[in-house]
Amino acid sequence: MIVSQLFPVSPESFAADTNDGRSRLLALYTPPSARWLRINLVTTVSGSTIGADGTSNSLTGGADRRILGVMRELADVVLVGAGSVRAEGYQVPRRSTLAIVTSTGDLTGHRIAPEDVSRVVVICPSGASSAVEASVGPVRILGLESDLTAVPAEAIVGILQASGFESIVCEGGPSLAGQLAAVGLVDEVCLTTSPLLGGAPTSILGVDQVALWPAELTSMLTDDSGYLYSRWAIRA
Repeated sequence: MIVSQLFPVSPESFAADTNDGRSRLLALYTPPSARWLRINLVTTVSGSTIGADGTSNSLTGGADRRILGVMRELADVVLVGAGSVRAEGYQVPRRSTLAIVTSTGDLTGHRIAPEDVSRVVVICPSGASSAVEASVGPVRILGLESDLTAVPAEAIVGILQASGFESIVCEGGPSLAGQLAAVGLVDEVCLTTSPLLGGAPTSILGVDQVALWPAELTSMLTDDSGYLYSRWAIRA
């Protein structure tokens, strides 16, 4: 997995699966401040976030997993929506806490091992906590008002930051990413472009319209499998 830096232009390439390569990726992806909200998603060339298996897993390849691991390691918490947990069978990252947002408590399909439950937090209306515990076990629940039918984006970020999770990487799904972007909470988007054309017509920010925010390309990498890895600073 040889990685080359396209922007800013660098003449040196490196192997992502070596200690030196990991050190370079850690330096490149370190957030510029302790409080940072990064969205990390993968898409095909034509903009689909769903692969042949109905999930994003079949879109990944090349150095993508290495870069994903680095971003998770640099974050205080990995944030995902319950829909992604159900569809993709989420596990707890090795070097970070997993935060799940759910309005109903339905986490059917998760692959959270019993020994990893202590590194899971769930943000949900207090009325959904019993369903969460029935699905996953005795996880840490950051409860909100019981009469909520959806969890507001501002509440998600606020409750995580108040709990000490200041550096956040959101891995989707698109609906959750879109909610965060819609209210100007996103500092950076890290987008992996898979060298595939086609797939279901989707958007990395879901189906609802999102305000247009200026974005600045801060880096772009490629690997010998043809994947592109871009970082965009959002000027909300």
